[in-house]
Amino acid sequence: MILFQKFDVLLQAKYSTEMITDLDGLRLIVLAIGTVAILSAFVVQVYYYLHYFSAIIADNRKRKRNNLPAYSSHTPPVSVVICARNEENNLREFLPKVLEQDYPDFEVIVVNDASEDNTSQVLDEFAKLYPRLYVTNMPNDINIISRKKLAVTVGVKAAKNELLLLTDADCYPASKDWIRSMVSGVTDGIEFVVGYGDYITERSTINRLITYDTLFIAMQYMGFALRGKPYMAVGRNFLYRKYTFYKHKGFAGHLHIVSGDDDLLINKAGNATNTAVATRAESKTLSIAEPTMAKWLLQKSRHLTSSSLYTKSSRRRIGIEVVSRAIFYLLVVCGLVYADLYVSAFVLSLFVLRFAMQAVVINKTAKRLQSRRYSISILVFDIVLPVISLWLMLKQRIRKR
Repeated sequence: MILFQKFDVLLQAKYSTEMITDLDGLRLIVLAIGTVAILSAFVVQVYYYLHYFSAIIADNRKRKRNNLPAYSSHTPPVSVVICARNEENNLREFLPKVLEQDYPDFEVIVVNDASEDNTSQVLDEFAKLYPRLYVTNMPNDINIISRKKLAVTVGVKAAKNELLLLTDADCYPASKDWIRSMVSGVTDGIEFVVGYGDYITERSTINRLITYDTLFIAMQYMGFALRGKPYMAVGRNFLYRKYTFYKHKGFAGHLHIVSGDDDLLINKAGNATNTAVATRAESKTLSIAEPTMAKWLLQKSRHLTSSSLYTKSSRRRIGIEVVSRAIFYLLVVCGLVYADLYVSAFVLSLFVLRFAMQAVVINKTAKRLQSRRYSISILVFDIVLPVISLWLMLKQRIRKR
């Protein structure tokens, strides 16, 4: 934009005809390059939203169009694995909702990770009331970076069933058909079922930010999986086979990082034929979001540590969307600042078209998943969240040096 302003000053100063011609030519070249760039970024964004991010909507439409049953009649035995460390209150409130699922054959294994509160007493009380509950304990004197991975491994070994359904102690199923809905995706050859881990909505800015981030990430990883490109899941709601866990040596290869207990296994072994996605609202889990920005940033930073270990194709696929988004917004700003009516009208029309498409896809997906809807805040979060992620990743790299 500064360059364009200099052009105008030069023209007003009545330079030579040759100089004016050169400047007009350069101006046209810059304008042509900018037009191609913003159109390319726009097309990439349209492709991602209509092909990947709207996949949950398309899957639900397909089910309705084909009149598919809500749940499969196939009900194989399931082992629900929950890791808990100092989760007394959450277990007391949420664990019964897992234990009282409407499913014929399942067990619930809670791995007590050396809790220092009354977690043990709560689990003892529930064990007397619920025969399905099995509790195993981890000692405190274990020197390992990710105790969560060890706890999950202990839970997997304790499970008596082939199908493992993982969630967290601070989560609860959205319905009594949670297990049934997640298992409905299991057919011959399916090793992973990816579910949605939502957050309880509250009236606060940080909660709106977190729930939007969670919804958009779900649209991304669930959409990619539905299009045959699975790359991650969330430990709050993830099903896989015990055979698959052992076949790929569990968490071997990334025990040196805190995160990765949920996404790195599917990133390594998931593909178009062995991964299913549970897109019904009944299949999701809910949990309480972090109450402050500082705690959420710490949580997000921890989750991002595993992204560097994703396959190159996964990182490239994610990166193309983020880069095209940044280019699009940058060129929209440049086009609006540039004092030319036609240029401004052109970029503004692209901006409005993209926002309309974005709002429709996001809110229709939220409706399908019975999650929170968004309006103008989409624009703010769409710009702010990638900046936050980039900042957190840069901080991690600086610390490693």
